[in-house]
Amino acid sequence: MNRSKSMGWFCGVALCVGTAGAAAQTVDTTLKVASLPLSTSDRIEGFIVHYKPGTRAPSTTAVQAFTAARSLVAAKTATLSTNALRAASFRFERATASGGMVVRAGKALDGTAAMALMKQVAADPNVESVEPNVRMHAFRDIRPADATTGTPNDPSFSYQWHFRAGDGTMETIGKDTQSFANYGGSNAVKAWSLAQGDGVVVAVIDTGATQHPDLDTSLTDQSYDFISDAFVSGRAADGRAKGAWDQGDWTTGDTYLASNGGCVDYTSVQPEDSSWHGTHVMGNVAELTDNGVGMAGVAYKARVLPVRALGHCGGSTSDIADAVVWAAGGHVDGLDDNTHPAQVINMSLGGGGACNASTDLGKAIATAIDRGATVVVAAGNSGEDAANTSPANCPGVITVASNGITGKPAFYSNYGSVVTLSAPGGGGYANDASSGTLVAAGFAWSAINAGTTVPSTPTYGSMAGTSQATPEVAGAVALMISARAKAGLATLTPGQIKTYLARTARAFPQRPSQAYGAGILDTYAAVQRAMVVSDPTADAIALANGVPTKYQGDGTASEVLFKLVVPAKARGLTLRTLGGSGDVTLLVSKDTAPSVASAQYTSAHVGNNESVTINNAAPGTYYLLVTGITGGTTFSAMGLYTQ
Repeated sequence: MNRSKSMGWFCGVALCVGTAGAAAQTVDTTLKVASLPLSTSDRIEGFIVHYKPGTRAPSTTAVQAFTAARSLVAAKTATLSTNALRAASFRFERATASGGMVVRAGKALDGTAAMALMKQVAADPNVESVEPNVRMHAFRDIRPADATTGTPNDPSFSYQWHFRAGDGTMETIGKDTQSFANYGGSNAVKAWSLAQGDGVVVAVIDTGATQHPDLDTSLTDQSYDFISDAFVSGRAADGRAKGAWDQGDWTTGDTYLASNGGCVDYTSVQPEDSSWHGTHVMGNVAELTDNGVGMAGVAYKARVLPVRALGHCGGSTSDIADAVVWAAGGHVDGLDDNTHPAQVINMSLGGGGACNASTDLGKAIATAIDRGATVVVAAGNSGEDAANTSPANCPGVITVASNGITGKPAFYSNYGSVVTLSAPGGGGYANDASSGTLVAAGFAWSAINAGTTVPSTPTYGSMAGTSQATPEVAGAVALMISARAKAGLATLTPGQIKTYLARTARAFPQRPSQAYGAGILDTYAAVQRAMVVSDPTADAIALANGVPTKYQGDGTASEVLFKLVVPAKARGLTLRTLGGSGDVTLLVSKDTAPSVASAQYTSAHVGNNESVTINNAAPGTYYLLVTGITGGTTFSAMGLYTQ
């Protein structure tokens, strides 16, 4: 595993090569190797392999597959480090909760050799996927030199601009001498009149929890430290342990140098004190409020279930994936089942990697969603397309970008089509610029610890990143679930929650140059929408006459509803789907949402080009239900009439 490169928590999968006869079959290995490109500078310590359902594959199979692949690759590829490859050994480490087999190399392999091995293993037609079990990390947030402040001046809540309405109110935060118009807040304060998170459990998969007077840590002892590598956990031995307490994740000292098997190379990774990242995220989700102490949290009556999966130099994909399954109430061998399954899972972590329905993390997230958990993840802090960042690119998740107090997208925030919406995570610098002077208004504020290595004094502090934007959304989801329950309404699905968040998002003050999702989180509007009795037409996507509207499926919904308002005296109405990829069906009805049984018009052909034409259309609202959507479906919907 590459501790010296921040590849994120993209899970590594070791696939096995079967018999020589099986390996000789023509198999497209490209789609079965779930990895970004690797180079000789990468260090890969392990793999995760998934076999196709119904394949009998004991634990020895994967090890034998890599051993055989080692010999084949070393024999035919002279450009690799063949001597090191020939000497490589492999051992079975464990099975994951999602059915993957984790194989560990006796000594780290360079990325080129690891890729060649995975392609050889993937040649077995019984293999579903194989990936490197690389490290993921808490995204490296911006932290000022004086990140901790002690208890802020009364009222301490005055620091937390990110919870207030983004209505342009001028605010001066902390010790700042300059005021800023708050267009970036989440409007959580107004939502507290509707819900406070009662009865909801939010899992925070991160570095774990620390003792703090402003946090409810009562579920910490019942949770787990999922880190299976002693080097990463800081515990005396490999294996998982009861209790999700943050032992510290510092990387100062020779132990954590890349030359000693660590991650610090003084180029891409610098030594750092312990981050207490999990504590800070927990505080943003559910810090105790109206208790006369410290600060506030978005869903302050929700219970947080901390799950430790990140330590020194990050955490492995396979450990994180198992943490997801367990947090949602799924079974993980060797551990007590979770008696407080989470309705919401927050993951303010990640890294470069692929994620799909066949990878271990993709399967784990699918399991959580199937159990009713809404999975909220950070887009990442690299200022690049989040499509290459996992779990931001995993099917079904809510991916969160970051904006600052002015409402501008944060300069560091990842972007792209996989982003669902933005939330306040802080811009760092004055006026949310990409450089200049760090200001208190540039950060999200929450509970933290003052220790540089092991935990010491509880305090409060600031960070800026998509890691801080994500718990704003996770907290909002907890409020939505709580409000819905109080109203006696049916539980929302994770897909509905994702839709409501996007539909109620506030527009950016100025149109961004990149795609940062539907807009800025409006917690109050989202909670209000969650309290409405479900009406399919309420969530219909509005079409403008003659303007194509693009849609991309993400695996959370199999159908989507559009609407077009047609005025009097309209002629030649045409309703269409076109372009993209997939095979959809178009159902149309006037003034009511259609179904397969009730649709007034239907167009069903192979592909996405469907069309319904209505001559002399009566005035009213026409609803277009597009069915047959999968995670890979893309198309445009359009309505056109003349007057």
